[in-house]
Amino acid sequence: MEKHILALQLSHILGEDFPRDWVHGLIETPKQGDHGDLAFPCFQLAKTFRKSPAEIAKEIAPKLQHQVFQQVRPVGGYINIFLNQSFIADHTLQQLLADPGQFGSLQFGKGETIVLDMSAPNIAKPFSMGHLRSTVIGNALANLSEKCGYETVKINYIGDYGTQFGKLLAAYQKWGDEKSVRENPIQELTKIYVKFHEASKEDPSLIDEGRSWFKKLEEQDDEAVKLWRWFKDASLEEFEKIYRLLGIDFDLIRGEAYYNDKMSDTINLLKDEQLLVDSEGAQVVRLDEVGLPPCLIRKSDGTTIYATRDLTAAIDRFNNYQFNEALYVVGHEQTLHFQQIQQVLQKMNFSWAPNLKHIPFGMMLKDGKKMSTRQGKTVLLEQVLKEAITRAEKNIEEKNPTLANAGEIAEQVGVGAVIFHDLKHDRRNDVEFSLEDMLTFEGNTAPYIQYTHARAASLLEKGSFRLKDAVTTFDDELAWPIIKLVRNYPVVVENAYKDYDPSKIAKYLLDASRAFNQYYAKTKILESDQQQARLTVIFALTVVLKDGLNILGIQAPLQM
Repeated sequence: MEKHILALQLSHILGEDFPRDWVHGLIETPKQGDHGDLAFPCFQLAKTFRKSPAEIAKEIAPKLQHQVFQQVRPVGGYINIFLNQSFIADHTLQQLLADPGQFGSLQFGKGETIVLDMSAPNIAKPFSMGHLRSTVIGNALANLSEKCGYETVKINYIGDYGTQFGKLLAAYQKWGDEKSVRENPIQELTKIYVKFHEASKEDPSLIDEGRSWFKKLEEQDDEAVKLWRWFKDASLEEFEKIYRLLGIDFDLIRGEAYYNDKMSDTINLLKDEQLLVDSEGAQVVRLDEVGLPPCLIRKSDGTTIYATRDLTAAIDRFNNYQFNEALYVVGHEQTLHFQQIQQVLQKMNFSWAPNLKHIPFGMMLKDGKKMSTRQGKTVLLEQVLKEAITRAEKNIEEKNPTLANAGEIAEQVGVGAVIFHDLKHDRRNDVEFSLEDMLTFEGNTAPYIQYTHARAASLLEKGSFRLKDAVTTFDDELAWPIIKLVRNYPVVVENAYKDYDPSKIAKYLLDASRAFNQYYAKTKILESDQQQARLTVIFALTVVLKDGLNILGIQAPLQM
């Protein structure tokens, strides 16, 4: 609100050549409190007004007047604005207390639907740390979307089809042992898949065997289908254990194979639009006009490729959900693929094709290199989660051995640590796997935020705080940083959604936690003449901490 008021006044003072949006974009938030709460730099005005920035600042500052401005100071080429702390605090706290559960909720997405393609592990392969990113980023984006008023549909598009499964079937025929696979399906299937990959380097004919088995699968060969279904069911059962630990569920779990008998309709549509072109025995859609390589639709041996299935899936999803946006939370190495998919759909004259958005993210690296199942270089997510929970249990046992529900809280803390370690990074950056960094319970971590929330909740309990006793009148300058952060929460939510960037929420939560701990260290909260007012501020902080953690898919324990 304050930035909009300031931008409106400045635009009016400066004249029609300086529109409000342009002015708003220049307004800064000073890092140092003695420089004010907001600042406007006048340097870009010097050429137009033929005056120094300092002169312009001195002329404009006295003209800025509003009840939200406590003081306006020209300092060099800047106009520094100090806000009316009492007015802002009262307005913010009244707004939050009116409906704490809805604070920060926005309505610009009301009546619209967003479909998210996320997680998407491959069957018969371990759920590795490499799959964590799509899963937790996708879940956080779904939560952000709902916070902004959208209906969301979370789809786990399981990788259960393609040439790699032909390789797996061929590998099982050569080296598979039914008893071993039934006892430990993922581990055994991964072992023979890796063995197949290594053996094919010496014997390239194995690749042809893999293609042959995939062709059998496409043609619904009884043995191929029976094995494939067994591998799929066993995999889904293992995946569900991971999702339960992460606290993530889906509106729809569907594999690529679901579209096996529906791809012919897509291919016929492409034919009707005269978009299919023969190329060395295969069929492609040319995309020369947009500077992209051809999109392969059917291979020379007649089998389909995942582009064919993704086209079919996109059409099916729109028919079912009439989405306003479809977000594909998939690593950046698939950028070209999604550019091709969108362009092919546009050439097929689907008006909704521009609403498909690839949300890329960096890789999870190990020792600076991409993790790879076929090379046997993976870190299993389930093992990491269990290790995180074990360390949390030890930490609780050392610091709070009498804590009730210690096992449940250890799980919330351990799992939260793993999720936050991913989401605190800009999603576009690669993340180096480090168990030590991930499971540190101090610094820029989820346990630090969770502990802050628990400490604040403990104060509220000790002070017997009740909403009906809340006090919004404000005369506590030390609490001002917390008030500003609470007030800014809806803006952070909106920016995180618009940039598809959960790390903005993570960074906000760290800032809010630091602000509380600094306040806690300097202020006597209980048994003071301002106890209720200070507890009201702390209650407001717990609201945004809990809500922000929930958006990231992390629990906020009341005790630790």
